Amino acid sequence: MEKVFGQISDIPDRGFTHGCKFHADDVFSTAFLRIMNPDIQVERGLQVPDHFDGIVYDIGRGRFDHHQEDKEIRENGCPYAAFGLIWREYGERLVGPKEAARFDEVFVQPLDLSDNTGCANVLADIIDEFNPVWDSDVSYDVCFWKAVDFAEQILRNHFVSLAGICRAQKMVQQAMEECDGQILLLPQYVPWKEEVIGSSYQLVVYPSNRGGYSVQGVPVCHGSNELACALPREWWGKEAEELPEISGIETLRFCHATGFLAATDYREDAVLAAQAALAAKSE
Repeated sequence: MEKVFGQISDIPDRGFTHGCKFHADDVFSTAFLRIMNPDIQVERGLQVPDHFDGIVYDIGRGRFDHHQEDKEIRENGCPYAAFGLIWREYGERLVGPKEAARFDEVFVQPLDLSDNTGCANVLADIIDEFNPVWDSDVSYDVCFWKAVDFAEQILRNHFVSLAGICRAQKMVQQAMEECDGQILLLPQYVPWKEEVIGSSYQLVVYPSNRGGYSVQGVPVCHGSNELACALPREWWGKEAEELPEISGIETLRFCHATGFLAATDYREDAVLAAQAALAAKSE
């Protein structure tokens, strides 16, 4: 993983979790521990060895187990599973309090809830299907490590993406200071939503990786499909040949059928599209 977050030096070199059938809980716990300490050697079994020196989780009634009557429950009522307990211990130290809380809410809690209640969760179901089928000769341990590799890649992708957002922060903030408070002009595409959502900006213009320029509406809040300002309704989903005539913008060649995104050949035309959206909204 990119060395972009705080280092965690107190992860032991040995770990122990339960054997036989595995779930997203112990799989993601193992993947996360392995990211924090690539040298960790995790054993699996049905009973924790006497005097085991290392981190024990999802078994053994320690602080990273959750199978007892007195298991811990979050303030919102979501019970902790092993992954949530380990993330609570180390996540903030890795990515900071704001991101640790957000990731717990959107990623960890659904997995913890599924593990504690059996409720449906797509990612938990995908991990479950790494287990050998009932008449297979393949061992659970072999399948477990395949699942851990998969989970580790998911976590690494997330952390690398988060690092990119952090690197973009200064550029987005500078552009916000230099623009008019409604249409944000970015010199290149960078992740912008973390900074822009909740501000006065309603549309963002940036160079597209497909060529030309994109103009995109800003969501009213994180996780929402509602936009501060959509593109004009009469543009939505129209063919490229129709759009210049409908809009009066010469190189407007695409508008998404839901009105959140449009594309032009030139920055000036993308700005015209954004201005037209603001004008349509005010009518």
